[in-house]
Amino acid sequence: MDYEIPDWVPQFPAAITVCDREGIILEMNDRSARTFAEDGGARLVGSSVLDCHPEAARAKLVRLLAEGQRNIYTIEKNGIKKLIFQTPWYRQGVYSGFIEFSFEIPFQTPYHDHDQVPHVEA
Repeated sequence: MDYEIPDWVPQFPAAITVCDREGIILEMNDRSARTFAEDGGARLVGSSVLDCHPEAARAKLVRLLAEGQRNIYTIEKNGIKKLIFQTPWYRQGVYSGFIEFSFEIPFQTPYHDHDQVPHVEA
């Protein structure tokens, strides 16, 4: 990449994986490398993210990459619940690929409807 990665990115408490429009992994933060250690960890940089997914997920990811659409869902694996947030990223306004954020979340996550909270005058 032709920029310096901010200091907070490597230790951010979510896995961050960045790929280009073709699905080639460009960057992984420390958590991402640990999350995908069994698949190669940081050595996955330069390989296709599509190779890391089963066929049904691969087909959906191909479509998302082509259309530049985001995808948000939760999963449970090995007793851990995660929020997966996949979103396009842009360089100088040009669609350049996808970033996946994978956050560990509690099984019982509080929900707050701020539209239902009464307005308090200052």
